[in-house]
Amino acid sequence: MPEVSVSGVPEAFEHAGDAAEFKRPPHRPGVELYRAHIVRHAFEPHLHEGFGLGAIESGVERFRYRGGDHLAPPDSLVLMNAGEVHTGRAETDAGWRYRMVYLDPAVVEAVTGERGWHFSEAVGHDAPRARRVGRLLQRLWAAHEPLAFDSLLFTLLAELRPHARVARPAAAEGALRFAGVIAYMREHAEERLTLEDLAAVAALSPFHFLRRFKAACHATPQQMLMALRLLRAKQLLAGGLPPAQAAAASGLADQAHLTRAFAHRYGVTPARYQRQLRA
Repeated sequence: MPEVSVSGVPEAFEHAGDAAEFKRPPHRPGVELYRAHIVRHAFEPHLHEGFGLGAIESGVERFRYRGGDHLAPPDSLVLMNAGEVHTGRAETDAGWRYRMVYLDPAVVEAVTGERGWHFSEAVGHDAPRARRVGRLLQRLWAAHEPLAFDSLLFTLLAELRPHARVARPAAAEGALRFAGVIAYMREHAEERLTLEDLAAVAALSPFHFLRRFKAACHATPQQMLMALRLLRAKQLLAGGLPPAQAAAASGLADQAHLTRAFAHRYGVTPARYQRQLRA
C-alpha cells in the first residue's frame, strides 16, 4: 500500500480529462469545497481533517475506506467520516464527476447543534437526495455573500441529516485506543519517528502495536504519519506559507517531495492549490 497523505488531490494530471479544484470561503474556517472530473488519476491513500461529504454527478468511483472497497455510482452520496484514510479511482472508462465539501466536526456541531455526527455507510444510495446535494454544493461554490453561503451550508447539512448518526459507533472505539499515539504523531511529525517510539506511547510491544494500530485505524503507522504530515502542509499552504517552508515544517524531505506527495493525493500541486484558494 502506498504511503498515505492527507487529502489525496497534481498542477497537471497525466490525462487531459482529469481536473480538480479547491475553494474556501474566507469568512467560514473549517470549510473547503472541491469539484473534479477524474478519468485516469488514482488517488493514493490520504485523509481529511473533517468530514468528506458529496455527490457523484456521473460515472462511478471506486475507493477503499475503513478496510473495504466501495463503489459510488451516479446520483449517490459519498459520506466519509473525519480522519479516515481512503483512496479513489475511476471504475468507468469515462471517469467520474463529483462535488465534495470537507467540514471540520466543530463546524458540523455549530451548524446543527448536534455533537458526534458519523456515517455508518460510505455510500448513500439515495438518488433524489444526491441530486439535491449536488445542486446545493454547486450553489455553495457560486455563493459570494457570507449570509447566503451559511444559509446554504445549513440547508446542506439538513439534507444529509437522515444519513447521519449521532451516537458513537462501536467501530470507532478501536481508533480511540490510539488517539494518544495520533496526537503524538501530530506533535512530532517533523521528527524521524520509530516503531518503538510509537509503541511506547501505546504501552505495547512494537509489532503488537503495529498490528493493533492497523486493525483499528485501517492504515499503518507510517501511512498515518504521512497523512498527518501532508495535512499539516495543506494547512500551512492555506495560510500562505511558501511550499518549501511548508515542506520543512511538515517533516517532508524537500519541496519536490511535498509536490509529488501532494499531487498524488489531492490532484493539484501545492502552488496550484494556493492559487485556487486565492482566486
